[in-house]
Amino acid sequence: MTGPTTGTAAGPRAGGVLDLNADLGEGFGRWHLTDDDALLSVVTSANVACGFHAGDPSTMRRVCERAVERGVRIGAQVSYRDLAGFGRRAMDVPPDELADEITYQIGALRAFARAAGSDVAYVKPHGALYNRTVTDAEQAAAVVAGVLRAGGALPVLGLPGSRLHEAAERAGLPTVTEAFADRAYTAAGTLVPRRAPGAVVLDAGAVVERSVRLAREAAVTALTGEDVIVRARSLCLHGDTPGAAGLALRVRAALEAAGVRLEAFA
Repeated sequence: MTGPTTGTAAGPRAGGVLDLNADLGEGFGRWHLTDDDALLSVVTSANVACGFHAGDPSTMRRVCERAVERGVRIGAQVSYRDLAGFGRRAMDVPPDELADEITYQIGALRAFARAAGSDVAYVKPHGALYNRTVTDAEQAAAVVAGVLRAGGALPVLGLPGSRLHEAAERAGLPTVTEAFADRAYTAAGTLVPRRAPGAVVLDAGAVVERSVRLAREAAVTALTGEDVIVRARSLCLHGDTPGAAGLALRVRAALEAAGVRLEAFA
């Protein structure tokens, strides 16, 4: 895998264009996790849960309608079939079956997006599937096969240098690089596993500072202290962390103050 490199990035630069994405619709039935309305007033792209790790038909419809009202792009956040584990448990799914499940999830969300007057604009894996496709070429190829079967040249949002992006590029799909302000990085440019100490950055001020540095310097400090270059077009703001909506507002304000233009990629 050709991942991000360590070292010192180029000096600070004013301006630039960045997409803000968040995971939305992550509830099921009477259980609600994300403050979808508040986050939709901040982000430019919405990764909508498609029912496999979270999300039910009514939630998907509602988030699509609100996203269209606010001019936010709709993305399919596809996952392993793991409601009980919120899509964060490692699973071994045969490639053909995984490809079918990716197509299924995109198709379900597309019906609601089109009914709301829009369409699915991109695809992003969630949780364990996201992390698996960073290094697993077979699972990455299965995700891409599922995207292709869903129709249209949908951009694939993921970690720079991932096997997922390699597979998407071979298939002729656009790729969009992503960074995380609230997740710790390894020196290799991958995300620290969630179960490891320090994997999630909880200090709001640190998250804001990291967001601005990612936008202006394309760099982040790894958990072990090294500077890692992360050139990203989109910045993820997790919607399931405490105070997520308020933090997203702070991040957006800081980016705009730094001269960063916030604009969807799709």
